[in-house]
Amino acid sequence: MDERSFAAFLDRYLAYSTRLHHPAIVGHQTPAPEPPGAVADLVHGAINNPMAIYEMGPSAVAVEFAVLNWMIARVGWTPQPLPPAEAPGEHAAGVLTHGGSLANLTGLLAARAAVAPQAWEEGVPGDLAVLVPENSHYSVARAVAIMGLGSRAIYPMETDARGVVRADRLQAARKRVQADGRRCMAVVANACATATGLHDPLRAMGGFCREHGLWFHVDACHGASALLTARYRHLLDGLEFADSVVWDAHKMLQTSTLCAALLVRDAAAFQATFHQEASYLLYGDNRDGIDFVWRAVECTKAGLGLKVLLNLAFRGEDGLGRYVEGRYTMARRFFEVIRARPGFECPWEPESNILCFRYGDDDALQVRIRERLLREGRYHMTSTLLDGRRYLRLTVINPLTDTDTLAGLLDAIEETAAELAG
Repeated sequence: MDERSFAAFLDRYLAYSTRLHHPAIVGHQTPAPEPPGAVADLVHGAINNPMAIYEMGPSAVAVEFAVLNWMIARVGWTPQPLPPAEAPGEHAAGVLTHGGSLANLTGLLAARAAVAPQAWEEGVPGDLAVLVPENSHYSVARAVAIMGLGSRAIYPMETDARGVVRADRLQAARKRVQADGRRCMAVVANACATATGLHDPLRAMGGFCREHGLWFHVDACHGASALLTARYRHLLDGLEFADSVVWDAHKMLQTSTLCAALLVRDAAAFQATFHQEASYLLYGDNRDGIDFVWRAVECTKAGLGLKVLLNLAFRGEDGLGRYVEGRYTMARRFFEVIRARPGFECPWEPESNILCFRYGDDDALQVRIRERLLREGRYHMTSTLLDGRRYLRLTVINPLTDTDTLAGLLDAIEETAAELAG
């Protein structure tokens, strides 16, 4: 391959790629990344510092440490002090991972270490259970299976008609676990749920977990960025009660994939999650810097923090917050337009930038409309099942997506439905 053939290859490669920068991309929770974050990928790709071990990427370690402390402070916890002069008392800790699925797994591993510290050497006890909302991201159930607990260890929590956890039924859920002779390893909450964009009652759930000594894990992959807004941060009220939180920068912080934070309120509890020996990497406690390998599944870990740092440095915290607030507000405008249009319905007002709606009463029609518009390259949206019914689903994540985009989408849906009926 030479310069000319590479240019031809790249043209063809891009021609068959999904154009996330187009305003009609309203499907998945993947943004068009900000240029500073994309530059960070180029820098890492060139220097290739796998920074789970400090000596392999000192700059990347320093940046990740700073980014994590920024996130920890926004959650409402005590940031981690710089070693070796660690301050006395409790403080938080974290790690950046290659995706929210891995972060959820790591958070639940921290919960397992707290509840069953012998599991690392003796194997997973057969009496552990996890209380999980039914509409949680599939990575939570996958993590439970990977950990060897088995799918029967998942106990669904009772929810309302919208799929939001009912805090007044938590005690009943805990008693079901106890009646089966099991111990609750963790209680999981959504902030927000991937399918619906709705938030579980974090303060009530967190208070319940504190009262009963239960590990509280919050999957805030999508919603944690609302902490940067004045208008929508109330949706995360009570997040500070969590024991572990997942926050994806590659969603609403507009970094490129992947960059997800696992934050743990008690650094000492996090330190007990992994146990490893590798004489070619680790040389006891007398070492410089921070080795993130003690906190991560990965050993070869990219310098993920640079994406967040550069986006934050170029846009500022207020700039990132305005973006999040703008997309959440635009989803509410979409809601008003859709529910006022004959033939369309929304099951509820959106809480985030995720919006569900449908055209007509035919479930199969929703799927056929989506497939036709996607195949024609006109609009890219997703769909989901809510209480057994099929809905179309939008994620208003592109800053160029506006009410004109929505008007065109609704027109296209009506036209497509008429063509499919004819």
